[in-house]
Amino acid sequence: MRGFTLLEVMVALAIIAGVLMTVISSFGYHLGIATRDREETVAMVLARARLDDAILRGEKTGTGTFSPDWPEIGWKLATESTQWPGIEQLNLTVSWNREQQRLILTKYREKQ
Repeated sequence: MRGFTLLEVMVALAIIAGVLMTVISSFGYHLGIATRDREETVAMVLARARLDDAILRGEKTGTGTFSPDWPEIGWKLATESTQWPGIEQLNLTVSWNREQQRLILTKYREKQ
């Protein structure tokens, strides 16, 4: 009779198990990256819109969230002087994930 020995079957199963574990862990890792990238993209788009709105309104400071659509994402606007006369620096900090992740956008404008 021809066929596979028990040892050959066991080795084949061990190889398949190793490949499956690698694929599953890789999938989980890449899914985490995709989720993080989505969060950062949403935060960046919201931050850019908020900073442009602050510039149009002439705001200098403020805090808030992006409710009702994104209540878990908060923002804080601060204005600082610069070394150049007549120019001020606007810093918008956007945070999410219970403030564990954040990004800061900076723009310069004429002092108002």
